[in-house]
Amino acid sequence: MRLALSCALLASALLGLSACNKAESPDKVQADVAKAKSEAVEENAKADEKVKQVEAEAAKERADAEAKATDKSVGAVVDAAVTQAEGATKVALAKCEALEADAQKACKDKANAHMDAVKAKAKTAKSD
Repeated sequence: MRLALSCALLASALLGLSACNKAESPDKVQADVAKAKSEAVEENAKADEKVKQVEAEAAKERADAEAKATDKSVGAVVDAAVTQAEGATKVALAKCEALEADAQKACKDKANAHMDAVKAKAKTAKSD
C-alpha cells in the first residue's frame, strides 16, 4: 500500500513539474517581452534622471568650492597689497621727517591718505 501511494505521489509530482516547463503561447510571450521592455525603459529613465541629479549636485559643489578658493586667493592678494602699502607708508613717513613744519605735515597727510585709500580698496575687494 505504501508503495502504491509513493508511486502515485511520484507520478503526480512528475506531471506537475512537467507542466511547469510547457511553452507559453506566442501572444503571452510577446506581452511578457513588451512588459519587460517597458519596465526596463522606465528603470533606465529613472537611472538617467538620478545620474543627472547627482551630476548637477556635483557641479554645484565644485562651483562652490572653486568660489571659496577664489575668495581665499583674492583675500590673500589683498592682504599682501595692504602689507606692501603699509611698508611703503612707513618709508614715506620716515622721509617726511626730513621736511620742515607745513611740508612735513602735508607729506604725512599724503602718505596716510594713500594708506587709507589702499585699505578702503582692500575692504571693498574682500566684500565682493
